[in-house]
Amino acid sequence: MDTKEAQKIHFSSILTRFHAGYFRISLSLCSQALLWKTLSEPSDDIHKIRNIFRMLPSTAFILLWSLALFALISLSLLYLLRVFFHFDMVKREFLHHVGVNYLYAPWISWLVLLQATPFFKHEGVCFLVLWWIFIVPILALDIKIYGQWITKGKRFLSGVANPTSQLSVIGNLVGARAAAEMGWNESALLLFAIGMSHYLVLFVTLYQRLPGCSSIPAMLRPVFFLFLAAPSMASLAWDSIYGKFDSSSKMLFFLSMFLFLSLVSRPALFKRSMRKFNVSWWAYSFPLTVMAMASTKYAQEMKNTASHILMLFLSALSVIVSLVLLIFTALNSNSLLPCDADDSMHCISKNQRSPIV
Repeated sequence: MDTKEAQKIHFSSILTRFHAGYFRISLSLCSQALLWKTLSEPSDDIHKIRNIFRMLPSTAFILLWSLALFALISLSLLYLLRVFFHFDMVKREFLHHVGVNYLYAPWISWLVLLQATPFFKHEGVCFLVLWWIFIVPILALDIKIYGQWITKGKRFLSGVANPTSQLSVIGNLVGARAAAEMGWNESALLLFAIGMSHYLVLFVTLYQRLPGCSSIPAMLRPVFFLFLAAPSMASLAWDSIYGKFDSSSKMLFFLSMFLFLSLVSRPALFKRSMRKFNVSWWAYSFPLTVMAMASTKYAQEMKNTASHILMLFLSALSVIVSLVLLIFTALNSNSLLPCDADDSMHCISKNQRSPIV
């Protein structure tokens, strides 16, 4: 076998092991870029802790945004090649109760990165055009998936609900926040209403843990942190729509804080997933970063020392977790696409119903 043929086989092997779950990386990096932008942008908050963040060099933000853009473009191109050469695998992913939810991840990543862009204004034509390009696939997935939850036998919500199902809600909320920043409040309210109505039903379903509810393997347990991301993003979206971090935004932020404390108080839940590096570890970063962004809005509204200390803690935790994940990913780059497919959504049996806690 010549070198060219071997390279072709190797590349095909990469595409078969790659899946939408790898967009966890872009979700984390794009949200980090948005956090840094939020912390460094001008505001009426004159607290001395907030002033520390304004000292962040603009060059560092540009580099972080560029890294997020590079990662997202690379992952998107890989997935497009997977669609072209292995469409049957993409179809199976769409039919999988975990894999289908990660199909929202690339569009969420693009919308978050769009809000973090330093190159054009949110009220401009470029922002509007790109927003439409990224929101249409989310709406299409909404119609398909939410319709199945309501009407389709084995695809009822009570039968397929799992923590990753919250990505469908997060997609609507991210789109709502982007629309509100353009001044399109009616569109923002539409997306917010769709997202929150389904979030309420989904949250109750996951909380009750119905007997028929689909489970996830131990390696994917970091996705439990998505419980933080949905209410945190909802608080940010409502802040952008209403123009103020009011009582509704605060209640959603407090809910995310309560869920955060509930999860970190149960380290045994994540013990098995932390034994060996896996791309699922990136599921920790995005929710923590979204919660940190919500804490910046909360501190800006409250203007007291306690809220700013909370903002400093959550922001530092988010940055540290993301940095550690980058280091672990670089050190374990050879095992990022494992042959045993530890993280592959397709390796889970359709009939698996073992408890996840």
